[in-house]
Amino acid sequence: MRLIPLILAVALFMENMDSTVISTSLPAIAIDIGTSPIALKLALTAYLVSLAIFIPISSWFADKYGAKRVFQAAIFVFMAGSIGCAMAGSLGGFVIARFLQGMGGAMMTPVARLVLFRTTPRGELVSAMAWLTVPGLIGPLIGPPLGGFITTYFSWHWIFLINIPIGLIGSVLTRIYLPDMPPAGVKALDIVGFSLVAIAASGIVFGLSVISLPALPPIFGILAVITGAVALIVYILYARRKANPILQLGLFANPVFRSAIVGGTLFRIGNGALPFLLPLMFQLGFGMTPFESGSLTFVAAAGAMAMKFLAPRALRLGGFRNILISTALITACFSAANALFTPATPHLVIIAMLLVGGFLRSLFFTSANTLVFAAVEDAEGSQATAISATTQQVSIALGVAVAGGILEISALSTGSATSLESFAIAFVTVGFITASAAFAFLRLAPEAGNVVSGYRLRPPEEVASATSPTRS
Repeated sequence: MRLIPLILAVALFMENMDSTVISTSLPAIAIDIGTSPIALKLALTAYLVSLAIFIPISSWFADKYGAKRVFQAAIFVFMAGSIGCAMAGSLGGFVIARFLQGMGGAMMTPVARLVLFRTTPRGELVSAMAWLTVPGLIGPLIGPPLGGFITTYFSWHWIFLINIPIGLIGSVLTRIYLPDMPPAGVKALDIVGFSLVAIAASGIVFGLSVISLPALPPIFGILAVITGAVALIVYILYARRKANPILQLGLFANPVFRSAIVGGTLFRIGNGALPFLLPLMFQLGFGMTPFESGSLTFVAAAGAMAMKFLAPRALRLGGFRNILISTALITACFSAANALFTPATPHLVIIAMLLVGGFLRSLFFTSANTLVFAAVEDAEGSQATAISATTQQVSIALGVAVAGGILEISALSTGSATSLESFAIAFVTVGFITASAAFAFLRLAPEAGNVVSGYRLRPPEEVASATSPTRS
């Protein structure tokens, strides 16, 4: 049973790493294809927009054609996009190839969670979900330093070509070990709903990406966000009257699912800012090289790996509610504590802080990602997957945009967006945003999700017996 989450995790690691690996290689790529690094940031945006468009429809495809078949097809689409990126000779070709990669990535992540949900007993879901959480945390951290290393000592083309053997291995293992999951009975695709969701998600993600990565004038980003927000409102009104909308918002009536989505979104906004802020502060504020910066931030990945072995026991002892509230608040303190770092701070202190922070963030994500499925019926799994993946993509983009916006606003008082004072303000603000996630779980029942976590409340008579004085 452990082999299934491991196979899925390998594919997701490839996708999560690739989403950030080109960030340090933009100058080299731009020279080769005859464009500027700023213009090439459109490729980053194209990837995010593609994810936003196709994630909502991924679960419908999984139900229509079978989750295993769709997951395999997603790997090949991602590989085709990778080859296209390596062979691109112009900005347009590179952007199209990245968009194709995004199509494959959009299918891999949510369908992998759906496969896990349908093949894993509820009592083992926490442990299995931990394998899928780790790639999402490690990928963004090692992507930039790995991209810089490959570009420096080999060629930027290998950033994408390395996906081919990984993808082939993942495809073969998927074919051999993943159980066949026949298509489920689904109705015709909700074209109107899909169009509205695609406009909403891509508009918001594209707009936030343009604002935080100014490859285009910011006004384009602002207009895109407004368009996306309007489309979202229209879809909400539309979905209330539609029998089978592409995203069934009725799931939010489930308090456990609602808490997982709302709390996870707030936490990801805060956490999504860290991979943007930390390397920037280490390189521009502390004068570190990209490799030195990457070596420090990679420590958080070690904390994430350590969590994988402890998450099931932590949830069994504390339950979803207690673990999510405590990790949100403590992680917020660690995020805000990054504001205290200076060039004179010993590296061992920074490493210790990032190690613990990575552990706590990974524990939160494993818990929140599992809680999404803890109280939904088997038939609702595909919808829970689609809604969760869509909100995650938007919240991560929002986190980067928030971080960039805070730095720009801080520059009004500090004089520079990259001064240590600006970074300090950004980290403290991000800490408050992260802490706000705890409020989403305050009204959650202590026993919520206990079928999955194994957490058991002690009966009142047992508590009374344990706290009463013993008699001789």
